[in-house]
Amino acid sequence: MASSLQLLLIFSLIISSFAHKPTSQNALIFPLTKDPSTLQYLTHLYTGTPMAATKLVVDLSGPFLWLDCASRHVSSSHRPIPGGSLQCSRAKATGCGSGRSCTLNTVNTITRAAARGDLAEDILAVECIDRSDRIIATVDWFLFSCAPPLLVNGLARGAKGMLGLGRSRISLPSQIATSFRGVHRKFAVCLSSNDGFIVSGKGVPLLQSDASNSLTYTPLISNQEGTLEDYYINVKSIKINGKRLSLNTSKLSMDHEGKGGTKLSTIVPYTTMETTIYETFAKAYVTAAAATNMTRVASVAPFEVCFSSDGVDKTRVGPAVPAVDLVMQSEMVRWRIHGRDSMVEVSEGVMCLGFVDGGLSQGASIVMGGYQLEDHLLEFDLAASMFGFTSSLLVRESSCSDFWHSMPRESL
Repeated sequence: MASSLQLLLIFSLIISSFAHKPTSQNALIFPLTKDPSTLQYLTHLYTGTPMAATKLVVDLSGPFLWLDCASRHVSSSHRPIPGGSLQCSRAKATGCGSGRSCTLNTVNTITRAAARGDLAEDILAVECIDRSDRIIATVDWFLFSCAPPLLVNGLARGAKGMLGLGRSRISLPSQIATSFRGVHRKFAVCLSSNDGFIVSGKGVPLLQSDASNSLTYTPLISNQEGTLEDYYINVKSIKINGKRLSLNTSKLSMDHEGKGGTKLSTIVPYTTMETTIYETFAKAYVTAAAATNMTRVASVAPFEVCFSSDGVDKTRVGPAVPAVDLVMQSEMVRWRIHGRDSMVEVSEGVMCLGFVDGGLSQGASIVMGGYQLEDHLLEFDLAASMFGFTSSLLVRESSCSDFWHSMPRESL
């Protein structure tokens, strides 16, 4: 594996000589790692002239890429976007008047701090798999927000901003689809505690594997105005060990004000539930666990429900604990949460139910956090407004990390 400095030199040489434009048969690849301290998912992008690596926190719902431009090297290809321009209009920026700078309301979605950022564009380099080789592709004029340095507070060490994968016109998937011929507004994510990835386009071996052929699909839902940039799915009921919870189903659905529904998030580390849903869920889980002779122990923050792991069998999908099913448009469309996804080992001999009370004012009924999304192949089709997901890859004795390490690396 080449060092970061070697990769930077390779990228700079390639970018200075040519700009490869991938087709629909190529796969654009973004590696993902998980910061053990903050539990944030990170990627590296290469931007500017000369090219420089930038570490970013990945926000599945983020509307665009933002970064602390003051900490970057000086890029000769950096270009501020003026107000009143087509790019400013495309970004739906707040300051688009003629003669003024084009500014975006830029948010650190982890700390919820917000600031005005100046819209700019620069060269972005992307790793691309072409048949069995890795090559480098470029987006010549990638739009992003230059945010003030204070906005990076709360991000993982070394991170200089956030990469948005949401449904806006200047999110990463949208800009890639606009820049590259035949690449659709469609991408897949595979989160991992080790090595995961984001992939856009076709041709990668993973997307031709048995895992991709077993995707289950459900619609992505939106508010009545169709302006929702987050990714929501419609969970209609919850089951524990096959028994449906007695819930007010209207609380699970999105109402006319856009509240409710189940949101997918890479920012929230563990799944959160609105208080009344969580209380019913936790009580039912404790009852189901007691029926299998699991022993409850003292709570360990931030988790309320914890158990002794002594005497609990181990399986390839984690501890043998009650299974949780999120049921969507029919009984056949369900997201099964096995022990690896439901239990968090907090200390030797103690594991906790990895779901958290999100409070009464939580906007979404359920926010599916990163821990529950790990080692599932997730596909987001923005054009068709559909979401595809697999059962845990551990069922197949595989993982996102396995797929990542099996991808071609000849050019690196």
